[in-house]
Amino acid sequence: MEKKKRMTWGQMKREGYLELYLMMVPVLIVLFIFKYIPMNGILIAFEDFNIFDGIFGSRFVGFENFARMFADHDFLRALGNTFTINLYKMCYYIPLPIILALLMNEVGKRFGSCIQTVVYLPHFLSWVIVGGIFVNMLSVNGGLVNEMIKSLGGSPIRFLYDSKYFIHVLAFSAMWKEVGWGSIVYLGAIGAIDQEIYEAARVDGASRLQQMFRITVPNLTPTIVLMTLMSLSNILGNSFEQVLIMYNPAVYDVGDVINTYVYRIGVNNMQYGYASAVGLFNGLVGFLFLTVSNALCRKFLDRSIW
Repeated sequence: MEKKKRMTWGQMKREGYLELYLMMVPVLIVLFIFKYIPMNGILIAFEDFNIFDGIFGSRFVGFENFARMFADHDFLRALGNTFTINLYKMCYYIPLPIILALLMNEVGKRFGSCIQTVVYLPHFLSWVIVGGIFVNMLSVNGGLVNEMIKSLGGSPIRFLYDSKYFIHVLAFSAMWKEVGWGSIVYLGAIGAIDQEIYEAARVDGASRLQQMFRITVPNLTPTIVLMTLMSLSNILGNSFEQVLIMYNPAVYDVGDVINTYVYRIGVNNMQYGYASAVGLFNGLVGFLFLTVSNALCRKFLDRSIW
């Protein structure tokens, strides 16, 4: 097998790679300043941190904060809730953007543009606005949904105060906000498929449905794998704003997640060392999920991020 030669600076310049690498320099500088330099704050997770003594003056306690974490019933409950909520969301967030992208690809261009505008809009609304909309709609007194239920002869439902319904409210509101935006990636992947394949299929008599399942969906597989891996890597950290806006003490048993738990312990109770330990554990678990899922996809599907 012929050994691949390393590209020289002159070849890089002629091929245009040098300019591309130079364009990366500002991004790498920002990444280094705001992502890597602050990593010395990890030390707080191993300390009984005191804001007056600072990182290097606080008492070192080793793994005491981690031992406390696994003995804390509230943390274990928040960990279980985080997995439950985010896995429940993924059951919808993985297939729904694909289905929406396939449908928008099949409709006319003008009509599809109108649909895209409507379904993309919620993504640009903050969770403060979206949470306010759902809180008002699902309110027991005067909420649109409960008023409709009462008009049909039913009894008002405490959607935001009943553990039985709260997780479904979280999943539905997240899908309403993000499914349209998530379909953009799949629409881009569909647009990159060679149109000659579709032309050959039409010549062979393939229907639109057959083209969708025999051409479009198989070509979307790498993108689906990539998006699934990215979702798994963030399985413990993508519900903070939504839950913080919408939950209340009545649904802590099902709605409290790791990030809201860290917020309460770290900001409200000023237990910075313990909160940092929980946050570090959160990041390590996310990295572990990404690594394992990437290895499994590379082994069984022959597709991976790296």
